[in-house]
Amino acid sequence: MSDALDLERASASPSRETAGSARAKLRLDGIPKGVARAAVLAATPLVVLSTDLLRRGSRLSTLDGWYHFTYAAALVESAVLWSVLLYGAARRGTLGAVNAALFVIALTFSVGGQTYFYEQYNAYLNVDVSVFASNFVDSVLNQLFADIGNYLETKLPPFLLALALVFGARRVFRAAGRRGRVAALLAPAVLVATFFIPTQHRHAQASTPDVLYLHAVGGLLRTQLGLTEQSNQIRPRARESLPVPPLTPTTDRRRNVLLVILESVRADSVCVEYDPECRKTEATNRLLPERRPLRQMRSMASCTAISLAVLWAGVLPTESREVLHTWPLIFDYARAAGYDTAFWTSQNMMFGNARLWVKNLGVSQFTSATELDPMADLDMGAPEHLLAEHVSRGLLELREPFLAVVQLSNVHYPYYVDPNGPMPFEPWTTSKAPEDNQAFKNFYQNSVHQQDRHVATILRNLRASPIGERTVVVYTSDHGEAFREHGQMGHTFSIFDEEIKVPAWIDAPAGLLTPEEEQHLADKRDAFVFHVDIAPTILDLIGVWNDPAIAQYRAKMPGTSLIGPGLTDEPLPMTNCAGVWSCAFENWGYMHENLKLEARSWDRGWKCFDVLTDPYERYDLGPERCAHLIPLAMKTFGRLPGME
Repeated sequence: MSDALDLERASASPSRETAGSARAKLRLDGIPKGVARAAVLAATPLVVLSTDLLRRGSRLSTLDGWYHFTYAAALVESAVLWSVLLYGAARRGTLGAVNAALFVIALTFSVGGQTYFYEQYNAYLNVDVSVFASNFVDSVLNQLFADIGNYLETKLPPFLLALALVFGARRVFRAAGRRGRVAALLAPAVLVATFFIPTQHRHAQASTPDVLYLHAVGGLLRTQLGLTEQSNQIRPRARESLPVPPLTPTTDRRRNVLLVILESVRADSVCVEYDPECRKTEATNRLLPERRPLRQMRSMASCTAISLAVLWAGVLPTESREVLHTWPLIFDYARAAGYDTAFWTSQNMMFGNARLWVKNLGVSQFTSATELDPMADLDMGAPEHLLAEHVSRGLLELREPFLAVVQLSNVHYPYYVDPNGPMPFEPWTTSKAPEDNQAFKNFYQNSVHQQDRHVATILRNLRASPIGERTVVVYTSDHGEAFREHGQMGHTFSIFDEEIKVPAWIDAPAGLLTPEEEQHLADKRDAFVFHVDIAPTILDLIGVWNDPAIAQYRAKMPGTSLIGPGLTDEPLPMTNCAGVWSCAFENWGYMHENLKLEARSWDRGWKCFDVLTDPYERYDLGPERCAHLIPLAMKTFGRLPGME
């Protein structure tokens, strides 16, 4: 009997030791079990909350009422999601492995992805952005790979955190039995649910960044399934211009016109007027020292598709989708006046349905990127030395008089720079990291510098040819480019001047403009002029701007000829959200001479700036200073950007 009891005690000893060992493991180096479990589960939502407060603390402090609730709800959603996934990941076996993989992937992308996105745009990725970007995934991937080092770097900390939390969860939780199995089965469903649970994603973005990201994934899925209304509104369709009757030019001077449109070039990246010390665009600066500068030119949008609609049709960006796709273009008026026409571009027409927008231009010469280089980059287009050579030949083949348009695209991110070409702006880098901002801007300026050499090649060959003395050159850019002056990078995200103040000048050989036209143009050197003035100027150069036959079309063209008297002095709407191209983040406003009213989707109200006394738009004058523009903006747009 005694031997049996001893044997029973001996057999029980290992169990006691195993239990003691398990209890020790549950303490994570001396931390009580309950505290360890709470710490593991709370880690992710606390990291999400703390990083968001560091980035947006001042913005979040202004939230009130409903936004407090939406943010709190998102925080609860975040805590539930990561807790359930992490508990499921603590289970052993296949289910646990699946949950662990989902936890690591979801945390890495939602936290790391939002870090990268916020560094670029001063806002978080949301469902509007994912729906918008779904129409040109190739371009998005192309741009990500151009900055892949920084993209992966932002993913590394959350990836390591996720691995550490899975390891910790498996030490402090025993997700066995029915409860563990139910949690492991439920967790993937909770993750999928976050794709579709509504969250406050516009205006204040009153949600946590991880919830915004996962909701954006849901938007992408819905778009791919054809369940979002926006998916068929994003890109331009084929244009069909309304008919233009035969026109009779009123000028005896049968002038050729060459319109040069740059891509993403800011006004301060170009020597708009002659400067003997110019380095930025020294080739055109030296070639055309007598050009007439327009130092206060503004585009109506920082989106190429919208800007081209304004430049070519002369209409406002707020016109209906129908008008933007049917109003006659400068090519139509020119042909009606007996002009030959041409359009050459280095842009890849596969980008965003651009091929549909230009397929019915009706020009006698048409060339795009893939005809210059079948392997042309989707974003930057074909190398522009090829375009310069092609245009130089094509100009000589046109019948006079002619209207020709050259659109360049190499200064589109990721910015084409020939490593064998001049790169005078140093130090430079291709990194978009915040700490590399100035060096990255130098890389951009090198791209502008090289593009200018190709523009100069075209213009040098033009001026050296017999047609050169009969050709007026009109020069501008579709829009500018931001480098974190107001938080965001790139374009289409605001109507601040870094995105819409563009270079502009006109060059005409002696005697090609009348003395009156010369004086009118000189008078506008420092006047506020706009892209809506370009089409009237071209029609005036052709001699048909005042033709009564186009009165019905002029009714929607608010601009003024730059070679004629007067200015466009009415308030003008500006927007990156239009019927020809929608926007990732809503932003719009009005400009009247030197006063600009603007708002972005995350702004709590209108902002007013005097761009003459405050060219960097650092000091908001308050809505009272732009009081006359607010009713116009509300009538045109109906609300502040981002308001739901």
